[in-house]
Amino acid sequence: MNSVQTDNSNLLAKVNLRIAHLPQKSKINVLDAYHGEGIIWKYISEKVKSDIQITAIERKPITDDLVLQGDNRKILPSLYLEKFDIIDLDAYGVPFDQLEYIFNYDRKKMIHHGIFVTFIQSVYGRLPVAMLKKLGYSKKMVEKVPSLFNRNGIEKFKSYLAMRGVDRIFIKSQREKHYLHFTT
Repeated sequence: MNSVQTDNSNLLAKVNLRIAHLPQKSKINVLDAYHGEGIIWKYISEKVKSDIQITAIERKPITDDLVLQGDNRKILPSLYLEKFDIIDLDAYGVPFDQLEYIFNYDRKKMIHHGIFVTFIQSVYGRLPVAMLKKLGYSKKMVEKVPSLFNRNGIEKFKSYLAMRGVDRIFIKSQREKHYLHFTT
């Protein structure tokens, strides 16, 4: 089994989920917080009639001048999130810090914004301790028996989303990779 992280594995599942949940607008503003080479949104732009405007963030240097380079956790606070129809968090792992920032943003300004999240937990992958603490597990408990508290990660993640007010999630799963859409 190949365990190498590759950009846009399961591309079709990611694209189809996004297309199915695009707002019915002629112009759609997207914040792509894990842009990479931009393959997902380039593909979507070719398939739909809407004008898709992308604000991209990528940690790695990209030759495209329109990409904000750096850690998205540091860049998010400088952006007016309410201007985006969609926020895309296609991360390796769990984008907990980014979601916390979004959930703590002025909710009145973020009504009905679409959020796409990729949640990946390998077999022995650890969940963010801060997320587990929000769910009622103490840091001491998690440190004592980490394997116990890192089981069923997607179920814990869905509980976290419910705790943050998300009442409807659309999800496509392929083994340990889960692609979600919900609105704030």
